[in-house]
Amino acid sequence: MTALDRRSFLGGTLATGLASGLAVQTLGAHAAWAADGRRPSRPGEAGYGALRRVASRNTGEELLALPAGFSYSVLGRTGTPMSDGVPTPIAHDGMAAFPGTRRHTVRLVRNHEVRTGPGSPTGRVHVPGSARYDELGVGGTTTLEVDLRSGEVVRHFVSLNGTIVNCAGGMMLHRRGWLTCEETTAGPAQGWQRKHGYIFEVPLDGPEPGRPAASMPLTAMGRFSHEAVAVDPRTGYVYETEDDAGRPDGFYRFRPRDPRDLSAGGVLEMLKVRGVDGYDCREGQTMGARLPVEWVRIDDPDPDLEGGAPTCAQQGLAKGAAKFNRLEGCWYGDGGVFFNSTSGGDAKNGDAPGADGYREGYGQVWRYVPGRRDGGTLVLVYESPGRKELDSPDNLTFTPRGGIVLCEDDAGSADADPHPLAPGLVNVNRLIGLDPRRGEPFEFAVNVADDSEFAGACFSPDGSTLFVNQLGATASLDPPGRTYAIRGPWRRGPL
Repeated sequence: MTALDRRSFLGGTLATGLASGLAVQTLGAHAAWAADGRRPSRPGEAGYGALRRVASRNTGEELLALPAGFSYSVLGRTGTPMSDGVPTPIAHDGMAAFPGTRRHTVRLVRNHEVRTGPGSPTGRVHVPGSARYDELGVGGTTTLEVDLRSGEVVRHFVSLNGTIVNCAGGMMLHRRGWLTCEETTAGPAQGWQRKHGYIFEVPLDGPEPGRPAASMPLTAMGRFSHEAVAVDPRTGYVYETEDDAGRPDGFYRFRPRDPRDLSAGGVLEMLKVRGVDGYDCREGQTMGARLPVEWVRIDDPDPDLEGGAPTCAQQGLAKGAAKFNRLEGCWYGDGGVFFNSTSGGDAKNGDAPGADGYREGYGQVWRYVPGRRDGGTLVLVYESPGRKELDSPDNLTFTPRGGIVLCEDDAGSADADPHPLAPGLVNVNRLIGLDPRRGEPFEFAVNVADDSEFAGACFSPDGSTLFVNQLGATASLDPPGRTYAIRGPWRRGPL
């Protein structure tokens, strides 16, 4: 889920720097609100007010519940023919927004977390005859250019294919494109032609309808179940999250030889709490506590897993690296990297313990602040006390006005999560906003169409439109994936 993904559009200018600082204050206010044990406001009192089911402006379907004054359009529904003649793939996931090629347009680069079998034609990302890493790969990315005035898609096409399980990612240095991540380590043993578990570049300029980018794995950045990345614009270091359910996960740092050419290699490292081997960040933590950090080197970033080599996480843990659970969204801002642990925390969701014995919680938000020389500091900025406040945060987005939006990916099977606006659905996913003034969480949107997650939330560069994906099914055509473009009176509230 990018990203926070995914989702470093605020860096680089005075205005966005100010928004980033406000977002940090929002997290601080939220932590104070939770620590004080304040009761949530009654429905409709916080944020933008009460939600109601709303029909899409261009399809007439009731798919979302939003506050009064907000509207949305559906873009890129699964199966819709694109400009290159390829049907829009399934499984809409991580995404980022970039300036368009024309005035008043925005470009979206969107992941597709397709989980069908090798070479399956169902909902795949595929351009016949194009250069691709794995001929049997079914995942990849699509690029959409949207007119912000009319809300119409100007063009959309496959921009990368030949990969699998493209979950999240993040913007490249200087916003030159998108880094898409494979959330798997499958390979020939599972029927694929090539090994997987890598990061790939999708240049913003270059791919065109019928001519996607050549998919080349950045093997030095690690082979593991990648989720999201965030780039420090000052150093070019790439921070990476890992989501391997049921096992301890790591938070990684890649120090490239050449920040503008990640294919030139570099050093992959895993975060360690200084002076403590195997520090467990998953539970028993205190919000606001500052943990000193050091980094341990991953000697074999591209392990031969088929031959029994230790995983990247196993290599790091053997050197005392810290343990996290299901790290997902990742975002750089205000001199630090924010990342979500979807199932970290002391308040448990009721599911049975995983393979590692850990019982999953409702989620955490962490912040890593790099040191002047090396090392740095790790801080838990928020931990969810229960499902009503926040259930399984995936993507984290900082808004241009200093607010925060979290995408839910309800991961619990034991704890039902119904909603009065979505009758018939057992596990309902929401967009949760954080109020910068009081730190209180509030519902901004509810998926009333199906029980799939929200993902890929990002604002247009001008701040007028929130784009967000509804994942849909990952191995079939139904329910379809959709991209929403949400507009409304943003300045009336905290986002």
